[in-house]
Amino acid sequence: MKLEQLQKQLGYQFENIDNLKQALTHRSAGAKNNERLEFLGDSILNFAIGYALYNKFPQSQEGELSRMRATLVREKTLAIIARKFNLGEYLKLGSGELKSGGARRDSILSDCVEAIIAAIFLDSEKNMDKVVERVWDWYSALLDEISPGDAQKDPKTRLQEYLQGRKLSLPSYEVFDIKGQAHNQTFKVLCKIQNLDQEFIGTGTSRRKAEQNAADQVIEMLKLKK
Repeated sequence: MKLEQLQKQLGYQFENIDNLKQALTHRSAGAKNNERLEFLGDSILNFAIGYALYNKFPQSQEGELSRMRATLVREKTLAIIARKFNLGEYLKLGSGELKSGGARRDSILSDCVEAIIAAIFLDSEKNMDKVVERVWDWYSALLDEISPGDAQKDPKTRLQEYLQGRKLSLPSYEVFDIKGQAHNQTFKVLCKIQNLDQEFIGTGTSRRKAEQNAADQVIEMLKLKK
């Protein structure tokens, strides 16, 4: 696996290349995978983006900052960053996941970005400044574009306000499947809206993320119907 090009794109040269290899290894490929790195990277990412927004918007209140951060760290945004680095080409997947198109799946790509963040943190001897610098560099265009306002409300809030404004029934969310061990579960949620003859299935690493994913799908569908 040639990782020199990827390291150039990331802007970080690994002292121990095994750290990067582990970050690129999905749980379907073997025991030494990126699950634990993803867990750590998620926390580091939230700090790095939260700190950037805190500095950029000194007048914004906690609610606005939280909504902007949620937009920047959500699965869809992380998958965009992953594709910028062509991470799908470097992922190590099990044969079944590979055949089912796992290298293109947003959930796998976004988890990989978080794992790489943690891998850089550990490889740099826990140098938080270096990791934050990398995250800010990857997010530079997105941080320039983002601003407080309604567009940054999370999908569930936006969907609820849309439906309320049109006096339509509010959605119901029901967890119907949970897979994985306690520290790394995948939730599936069924979203139903009485006035729509369609059901939406959201997935995520928590119930909340799965519900947001389902709500996001409804919003996209409603946009298409306009």
